[in-house]
Amino acid sequence: MSMKGHDREVEKSERMSEHEALMWNIEKDPWLNASGASLALLDQPVDQDRFRLHLRNAVASLPKLYQRVVPGLGRLSTPAWAPDPEFDFDYHVRNVELPAPGDERALLDLAATLYMEPLDRTRPLWRFVTISGLEGGGGAIWSLVHHVIADGVGQMRMAELYQSIDRDAPPPAEVDLEGIVAAAVAGAKTKESGGDLASGLVGTVRDTTGHLVRRQVGIARRIAGEVAMWPADPSRAVERAESAASLASTAARQIAPSGGGDESGSSLWTERSRHRRLERVRVEVDDLKAAGRVVGATLNDVFMAGLAEGAHRYHAERNVPVQSFNSSFVVSTREDSKVGGNSFTPVPVKLPAGPMTITERLETIRDLTLEARDGASKSGGLGALSGLVNQLPTTMITRAARSAAGRIDFATSNLRSAPFDLYCAGAKITGTVCMGPVAGTGANITAMSLTGAFDIGIFVDPQAITEPAAFRDHIESAFADLFVELAAHDESEPRS
Repeated sequence: MSMKGHDREVEKSERMSEHEALMWNIEKDPWLNASGASLALLDQPVDQDRFRLHLRNAVASLPKLYQRVVPGLGRLSTPAWAPDPEFDFDYHVRNVELPAPGDERALLDLAATLYMEPLDRTRPLWRFVTISGLEGGGGAIWSLVHHVIADGVGQMRMAELYQSIDRDAPPPAEVDLEGIVAAAVAGAKTKESGGDLASGLVGTVRDTTGHLVRRQVGIARRIAGEVAMWPADPSRAVERAESAASLASTAARQIAPSGGGDESGSSLWTERSRHRRLERVRVEVDDLKAAGRVVGATLNDVFMAGLAEGAHRYHAERNVPVQSFNSSFVVSTREDSKVGGNSFTPVPVKLPAGPMTITERLETIRDLTLEARDGASKSGGLGALSGLVNQLPTTMITRAARSAAGRIDFATSNLRSAPFDLYCAGAKITGTVCMGPVAGTGANITAMSLTGAFDIGIFVDPQAITEPAAFRDHIESAFADLFVELAAHDESEPRS
C-alpha cells in the first residue's frame, strides 16, 4: 500500500519565493549552504530496481526534480524554474557499498563526506545514494534535496512518493520519465516563441517585467487596503506601527553584527570552517512528552533543554563559564498540504547556560521559546525581510549573513514523521538521521521522530566544536538525567 503523497497537490511555482531567492543568493558563499540532507537507516539494503522505479515516478510527479534554476533579469525578479534539456536520472542516483566492518561510525562519516560534495547549480538540485554493506545486513539511503525546492516538511511529503506502509507493496508501473522531460522542454521552448537566443532574451525580459509589475501592484494594493481601514479602526494604525518597529528590531538582530558589549555565547565555539562531523543520539518520544507534561512544556522545549544542558556540561567539564547559548529553532508556517515548497521562519533565542537544575533549565526555556515565538509571529520573522534583503548587493548580504551565523552556537529543528512503520523498496526504515544546514553556525541539531523513536542528528563544524564525540555524549547523558529528574519531580508533586 502506498503513501498518500500521490494524492497531494504539488508545488509548481514558476519562480522562487523571496525567501527561497535569499537562500539561493547567499549560497554564493559556500559557507552559507542552506540545504540539509538525511540518512534513512534500513533493516536491509533496498531492492535497487524497485527503488529506481519508485524514484523515477516521484521525479515525474515533481517538476522541480527535473528542472534547473534560471536567473532572473538582474535583481528585478527572483530566479525561475525551467526543465533541464540535459536531464540525466542516473547522474542523480548512485549506489555505494560501505567497506567492512560497515559500522555506524563509518556510515555517519560517509554521510558527512557525501554532504560536502556540492550540488551542481546548473542541474536539478538533488542527489540520492543507496548504501549497502552495513554490519548486521542493514542498508541506508542518503539524500539531499536543495532547500529552494522544499523545506523539511515539504521534503517529508516528497518522500511519501517513494515510501509505503507495506514491505511487499507492489512497485509502480514504468514511467517514461525521459519523454515527460522532453515534452516539458519542448513546451518551454514554445512558450519562449521558438527558444533561440534572441527570443529567449525577449521572453526573459517580458516575463521579468510582468513579474515585477505584479509584485509592485500587489504591494501597492495591500498598502492601500490597509490604510483605508485606519479611519474605521484607529487602533489598527498603532498596531501596524508597533509591528513595523518590531520588524526593524528583528532585522537589526538577525542581519547586523552584534554590538553593545553582548558577551553571550560560547567562547569555545567561535571558529568556523566548511568541515562537517555527524553524530547521533536516540531518545523516546514518550519520554520527551512525559517530561514536558510535568512543567507544561512542549516536546520542542524539552528537546532544546536537553541540548542546552548537554552544552552546559561540555563547557563545565572544561571550566569555561558561559552566560547563555545563542541558538534558534524553526517554526513551520504552512497552511497547505502541498508536496515541496518552503514555509517556515527561523526564530532566534538565547538559552540559559549557567549551572541550574534541569527542571529549572526546562522551565526557563519554556518561557523563552514562548516569548520568541510570539515575537516572530508579530514581526513576520526572517521571511518578512527577504524581499527587502534581496535588493541589497550579494556581497553585503553574505557578509552580514556569515557574521550573524558565526554568532550562533547551534541551530535546532525537529520534524515529525509517521507514527507507524514505513518501508522503501522492500526495506523497513528504522530511523532517520538528519543533517540540518550548519551554514556558518557551530552546529545544526535536527531531530526526526518515527514510530516513537526520536533520532537527533548532531551535525557539527569540528573547527567550532572540536570534540564532537564528547558533545554527543553530554547530550545523551543530559537527556537521560532530564527524564529521571522530571519523573522524580512528577512523583513528588501532591495529587489532587
